[in-house]
Order: sequence, then C-alpha cells, then structure tokens
Amino acid sequence: MNEIFETLHDFDDLLIEPAILSKIKSRSEINTNTIWGTLPLMTAPMDTVIDQDNFHHFENCGIVPVLPRIPSPDDFWVDTKRFLSYSIQDFEKIFMRKRIRVESGDRLSVLIDVANGHMVDLLELCDKAKKMYGYDMLLMVGNVANPKTFLEYCKINVDMVRIGIGNGNGCLTTVQTGVGYPMASLIEECNDIKKHGGFRTEIVADGGFKNYADIIKALGLGADYVMLGSILNKCLESAGETVDQNGLIINQYSEDAKKRFNADIPLYKTFRGMSTKEVQKAWGKEELTTSEGVVRKNQVEYTLSGWVQNFDAYLRSAMSYTGKKELHQFIGGVNFNFITEKSFRRFDK
Repeated sequence: MNEIFETLHDFDDLLIEPAILSKIKSRSEINTNTIWGTLPLMTAPMDTVIDQDNFHHFENCGIVPVLPRIPSPDDFWVDTKRFLSYSIQDFEKIFMRKRIRVESGDRLSVLIDVANGHMVDLLELCDKAKKMYGYDMLLMVGNVANPKTFLEYCKINVDMVRIGIGNGNGCLTTVQTGVGYPMASLIEECNDIKKHGGFRTEIVADGGFKNYADIIKALGLGADYVMLGSILNKCLESAGETVDQNGLIINQYSEDAKKRFNADIPLYKTFRGMSTKEVQKAWGKEELTTSEGVVRKNQVEYTLSGWVQNFDAYLRSAMSYTGKKELHQFIGGVNFNFITEKSFRRFDK
C-alpha cells in the first residue's frame, strides 16, 4: 500500500478561472472546431447511442461517430471515414494477418475496444499495428485509467487513447470492483505527460459527464475529445429503442416521434452499458455470470441538433471568458481553482 495517498479530484472540485482581461469582443470570433472541422466530441461506441442507421445524424452535427463492436465481423468490416470498434481477437484476424491496402490519403479508422487497456499483450499488439500500418491507420485504444499507462501508449505512437474506467453512467466497474481514477486528475496528468514529452497522442476522455460544464472542464484540463454515451442517448435520434409511456415502440426517425416530442409527450430510450450481460452474451460470452453495466430507461430530453447548438454556445462562452479564440488554445490552456463541497452546492442548481 502507498505510504502517502495523493489527493485526486473530479469535475465538481474545480471551476475554470476567467482571464484577467480578454480581447475577445464577440463570441462569433471564436472557433470551436478541431483541425478536422468537427467539434471535440465523439459518440461512445454503445449500441443504444449509435448504429449503422443513425451515424450520419452525428456526422451532420459535427460529432465524430465511433460505431460499436459487432459479433463476428468479416474481413470487409473496415472504414476510412468513421471509427469502427473491434475486440482484440477480431482486430488481429482482420488487420494483422495481412496488410489492408488503402487509397492514398485515406486512413483506416480503428478502435480496439477493451475494458482493460492495461494489458501487456494489447500494448504489444498496438506497437506491431503502428509499425505495420504507419499513417494508414488512425488507431485508438482503451480504456485506461493510469497516467503511466497512457505514457506507454504515447511511446509507441498510438494516435488516440481512451481514458477513464468506471466513470460512465452505464458502467458499474468502480462501484463493484473499487478500481478507477478520478477523471479530472486523470485528464490533467495525461495532458502533462503529453506536453512535457512532446507526444502527439490525443486524449479521449470517456465517461461520467453529467452536463455541459463537465465536458468544457474536461477540454480545459487537456482532453482533445470528449466521448459521450448517456448524454447522447437522451436525444431523439439515438439508437436506443424508443417507447412511449405505455411501452409502445416508436420509430424515433418518424414524423410521429417528432410530433410527440414537440408536444411534450414523454418518450423513453433504452440505455445499457456495454459490459452488461445482455451485450456480452450477444458477443458470445455465455459464461459471463456478473455484470459491470446498467440497463435503464432514459427520458428523451432534446433533439441532437438542439443539444449541439447549446453545447457550442456554452463552449464559446467559456472560451470568451478565458480569452481563447481557438479551440487548441483552450484545450489544456486554462487555469482552474479548487472549491469546497459547500461552494459546489451553491452552483449545483
């Protein structure tokens, strides 16, 4: 056991400090897009958030789509336009037996999606893949919840690392196993490693965001992208099964669904973590006896475009307060102050 326990913190412990003076006259001056022209947001690869039928809704709103794993994908389950997710075994089968050729300028967008990204075998696999594909593969891996593990992936030039274990609204890992790392400290420490080491690996903060402020704080602490599950599940266009208050299944893309939502008639979405028994059995893991995920109904609260418009406005506001015109200046470039729990309660309205 450690002789000295370091005090770690989460989003509720912090407030962003405004700049002393800002030269920004209007929020219209501010650029909230990444160099790729998207918002710094990704979908969590969850089957109650995104699927093959709705990913274009997220793309059209500037959110990077990351599609969930599917059982037994064939050799043609590849994409250069959006991220597809793979188990370690499926990744080895599809990408490592022979090199997949891509058109000049294209990149295979790949997520190796595992609950425990701290495995030596996974690190070695990523190293082989990056040496085999180089620029032709945009490789994301995760999840990890130790800054030193993030450093190991930086050393082998993995493009993106998902950080966070047990934080997600659909995840019970920390509750049931005691394993985890407070997200705000995790982002901050990974960003310090990235800056001081001169690494280009991008930080994808995954899980546990309750509101717009949490997302904006994550960016300010150094996350290049924030990955969202439960928040996006609550939009009308998400992939979760949609029912009315009587349990009648509604097509979420139909005019009827839009009319019900606009008339404030309650609609509900199925939301489930990807470590639930239902999902694991769909992936062929019949021996699973425990679950580290939740299944519940979330009420539909907004349309995707409405939520995105609000997020963009709040991010612009935060950037104007801190005097940052460009997103890359805001990411990891603002100051924070610690607050007490009593102080937080004053803001928790």
